[in-house]
Amino acid sequence: MQAPQFWWRRERGRLAQLLAPLGALVGGATLARMRRPGMSVGVPVICVGNPTVGGAGKTPTVIEIARRLTLRGHKPAVLTRGYGGRLKGPQRVDPLLHGADEVGDEPLLLARSTPTFIARDRLAGAQAAAQAGADVLIMDDGFQNPALAKSLSILVIDAGVGIGNGLCLPAGPLRAPLAPQLERAQALLVIGEGAPGERAAREGYAAGIVVLRGRLAPEAQAVARLFGKRVLAYAGIGRPAKFFETLRTLGVLTVATRAFPDHHVYTAAEVEELRAQAQAMDLLLVTTEKDAMRLAGSETGQPLIEVSDVLPVRMALEPQSAKALERMLGGLEAGPRDH
Repeated sequence: MQAPQFWWRRERGRLAQLLAPLGALVGGATLARMRRPGMSVGVPVICVGNPTVGGAGKTPTVIEIARRLTLRGHKPAVLTRGYGGRLKGPQRVDPLLHGADEVGDEPLLLARSTPTFIARDRLAGAQAAAQAGADVLIMDDGFQNPALAKSLSILVIDAGVGIGNGLCLPAGPLRAPLAPQLERAQALLVIGEGAPGERAAREGYAAGIVVLRGRLAPEAQAVARLFGKRVLAYAGIGRPAKFFETLRTLGVLTVATRAFPDHHVYTAAEVEELRAQAQAMDLLLVTTEKDAMRLAGSETGQPLIEVSDVLPVRMALEPQSAKALERMLGGLEAGPRDH
């Protein structure tokens, strides 16, 4: 389902205020769970998480961290829950064998560059990855999960929406109150630009943690291929509007858009509708890499992905932020740093 719009408004309307007491209870319960001691599996664990629900750029961040670790001589593996897939794991993801319906869309994307394990049981997944030879684990999400002791925790914020109205579920997008979450992290990564992101960055500075800055940079070949083209853009991610705006800023003529819920599983009727609309308007279909993972692995989606273009993105850190991240990666031998 899509997050309700009132979550992302700084002004707290009546519904947000009515739900705030329940949000306080939910946030308190989450904080209590987070304080439980985690287990160690003998290798450092880097957690890339969100203080809020919804997509913010965790997957590109995980891919970038894995790339940097590999360049440093490490053998990283990614550990993820496998949201949207039916397999419980522990299971190493094989993009040639598995589909998004089995392991989820994000694990398929991650596994194209780094060994990736899905597991509903985080500890069992970490043990499987370590036994397979990984010397550093990167958790894609799971900051609020206490199962594993974390060596380094990085919280990711979408600067366009920040922490919304600052309330906890279901009154707002926060999984727990922000300040205590920041106290348990070592860094806050603000992705993109926007006043909400700047407000979150100030919270990070006040908490005394490292504030990193980056942006999602589209692949140059894809940009050249799409520049000036008339397209129907569709996406089932945390914030589809962000994808559509990115296309427009790149000079892609985004004539029509279709937004679907995060991790959306496309039906045969939706596939046919998108194809028909694009054909009737003489538009090129274009989507995200995550959507492509969901489409390519299903009989329903196969015809659609064959005629869709894809805009891959990567995490581009600002120079000072890249240096700060390298320093943190270099200090992983210090051991778990959970408070």
